[in-house]
Amino acid sequence: MKKILITIFLTISFLITPFFAFAQEGNNFGLDDTASKVEAYKSQTGNSYDSMFVASTVGDIIGMVLSFVGVIFLILIIYGGISWMFSTGNEQKVDKAKKIIINAVIGLIIVFAAYFITDFIGSQFVN
Repeated sequence: MKKILITIFLTISFLITPFFAFAQEGNNFGLDDTASKVEAYKSQTGNSYDSMFVASTVGDIIGMVLSFVGVIFLILIIYGGISWMFSTGNEQKVDKAKKIIINAVIGLIIVFAAYFITDFIGSQFVN
């Protein structure tokens, strides 16, 4: 089960990484003309093309995903704490609860590391 979760996490991380690189301003790939014809891409102040629309949308999606990961982390920490409290001194249950808490913290560290790495790579493509 752990291998499956790690595989899913790594797959999602590698799929999200290109969005950081290509969602930055300046990497339009000739889509300015097409995007300027769509109402959703136009700025609210006028009819000019809003070049940050895609970047802000991707940023919002990543923010939602990180919020979801934060909720999962909180649930795992609470579950591990409750399991530890109700272990009634059973060493196996205490060890299981510790592993849940430690794995939740490690998962959160991995998620933030992936975010910062992709943010760094994306900023390097812009520069």
